[in-house]
Amino acid sequence: MKSLVIVESPTKAKTIQKFLGSDFIIKSSFGHVRDLPKRELGVDVENGFQPKYVIPTKAKKVVAELKKESAKADTTILATDEDREGESIAWHLQEALKLKDPQRIVFHEITKPAIEKALEKPRHIDMNLVDAQQARRILDRIVGYKISPFLWKKVAKGLSAGRVQSVAVRLVVEREREIEKFVPTEYWSIEALLKKLDKKFNALLIKKDDKPVEKLEIKNKNEADKILQDLNSADYIVESVEKKETKRYPAPPFTTSTLQQASWQRFKFSAKMTMSLAQRLYEEGNITYHRTDSLNLSEMSLGEAQNFITEKYGQNYWAGKIVKYKTKDKGAQEAHEAIRPAYADKTPESLKGLDARQLKLYTLIWQRFIACQMAPAIFDSVLTDIKARSTSSGQAESYTFRANGQTVKFDGFLKVYPTKTEETELPDLEKNDKLDLLKLNSVQHFTEPPARYTEASLVKILEKHGIGRPSTYAPIISTIQDRNYVSKNDQKRFFPSEMGIIVNDVLVKNFPEIVDVDFTAKMEKELDEVADGKDTWEKTCKDFYKPFAKNLEEKYKEVVKSDLIKKTDKVCPKCGAPLIERLGRFGRFYACSKFPECKHTESVEGDPDTLNITCPKCKEGKITGKRTRKGKTFYGCDRFPKCDFALWDKPINEFCPKCDSLLIQKSKNKIKCSNKECDYVK
Repeated sequence: MKSLVIVESPTKAKTIQKFLGSDFIIKSSFGHVRDLPKRELGVDVENGFQPKYVIPTKAKKVVAELKKESAKADTTILATDEDREGESIAWHLQEALKLKDPQRIVFHEITKPAIEKALEKPRHIDMNLVDAQQARRILDRIVGYKISPFLWKKVAKGLSAGRVQSVAVRLVVEREREIEKFVPTEYWSIEALLKKLDKKFNALLIKKDDKPVEKLEIKNKNEADKILQDLNSADYIVESVEKKETKRYPAPPFTTSTLQQASWQRFKFSAKMTMSLAQRLYEEGNITYHRTDSLNLSEMSLGEAQNFITEKYGQNYWAGKIVKYKTKDKGAQEAHEAIRPAYADKTPESLKGLDARQLKLYTLIWQRFIACQMAPAIFDSVLTDIKARSTSSGQAESYTFRANGQTVKFDGFLKVYPTKTEETELPDLEKNDKLDLLKLNSVQHFTEPPARYTEASLVKILEKHGIGRPSTYAPIISTIQDRNYVSKNDQKRFFPSEMGIIVNDVLVKNFPEIVDVDFTAKMEKELDEVADGKDTWEKTCKDFYKPFAKNLEEKYKEVVKSDLIKKTDKVCPKCGAPLIERLGRFGRFYACSKFPECKHTESVEGDPDTLNITCPKCKEGKITGKRTRKGKTFYGCDRFPKCDFALWDKPINEFCPKCDSLLIQKSKNKIKCSNKECDYVK
């Protein structure tokens, strides 16, 4: 008897084939085999929101091959991923291949025991999960296909909106406005450099006359100088010393969200890159499934971790008991596992065949998992308060300084998962010790505005507000960048584009529910209820669509087209008509006022991508900054399509002394020849 096993990816198929014998044929569907059509809504909103699924052109050959294989097989087994999307892919395979009651198996890791166990207990396709994914797809399609034309008509062509992505854009826009409105407040702190015997240490002023000195209490230099004057002649006496042992416990194993955050913080990997690397690690059998919001760990993995820790590091490094973690999110899939290595004893050093980035991510996952079952790190902590009494102002005033010390007594989990730990050693202090004052410092500070979001902090806020699910964080962040609604600055922090701000404001004003954080989180909960069989996908779509469609119809009548055009005194070089300044998807540009008769465009003056360099190919045009459809900058001749000269790197107005080609700026300190066959570097 032959069984056909269908998975999504060829890598996954190759890994599974290693564990199954000749009775199994493993094939890949290469992802989705059915979807909504590209150039139409594809949802019958008048008749129960029935979707119109089609087989994309690129999937037709795969579907035909899978049909042949399934016809020859005695049993067809659908082994797609264990989340809603995986369940949906399995159902679409069943429908496209016209399978009668195929077996469905799921596993958290691609290992021989996990696959054999799954094969022992096949089940039917879970239509509740399919319906939840179908509802998400339909809702997203309705928002995209209904609001995007509205934006085209009322703002600018080429724009689009997404149900969840628009909320992410709103978060970035609102953070930017917080920053713009922020007014810094000046404040000062007072520090004393003290000494006992030969040991120096710093202490911070925390009280005056036994009343706490609040953070913003010392408002200016005059107030700080007055305190310094009081303290210069003071005696510094140790008032109290508190010594204790403190423990730092390891963090839980990774979920999708926390992995994306840690990956950004450690390696500056984007959410998209992190998920791509994790996908490969999972498909090659190195880690468990990487789309999860659960902190659950299997009993087998916990036992393996215990054995590894005690054998490798010693009994005292194990936590002393099995540590289980429970997620705070009530909607989390506790039946799933956290992200962990498939085998506890498969150390990063022992892995072969991984590229550098895969190895970095695997190491992070392995360390976090092993550490979560290890003993806490133990620190010797010292907290001392120091009294400074002064009579320089004519009346007795007392000030209290505080110093903290911390040293590692036992490294515990830090041996495997090192985190930033600052050790400060204080001298051996006793109550009533008199200390020598070496120096007093007053330090000026200003309150800081809220920080722009990074990949890590944006994922964190999306998760906090219940926007999206583990599988959607990376696509959300990629999409809002691809649409050029947000970009990253030199510090790799997100800021909104001018068009992103305009689109956000239009949506907030006219479709408040679409971009409302609470409303979007509520929709996620409704989708969870569909997945749990507590609600139907048709009702969820209907409840959303009816008020949405009514509001959309009204807004088409009410909203006046945004005026994004500015007049200029420039003249079109092609036809002599006035040039106007327009705002498009990728920023501002000059365009001929006679469009569409004349289609001349050029970059706005002052744009850093505009260059005064004669095209080296045609000798007539000028090199100008251009953008691809996805917003990536390149440099080309402004006589295109008559001249097709183009470069990805920014050229400078200098020519190579070897071959006379344009030179390009590769980095701050590196200039190269644009001719790939020339090795000139400056």
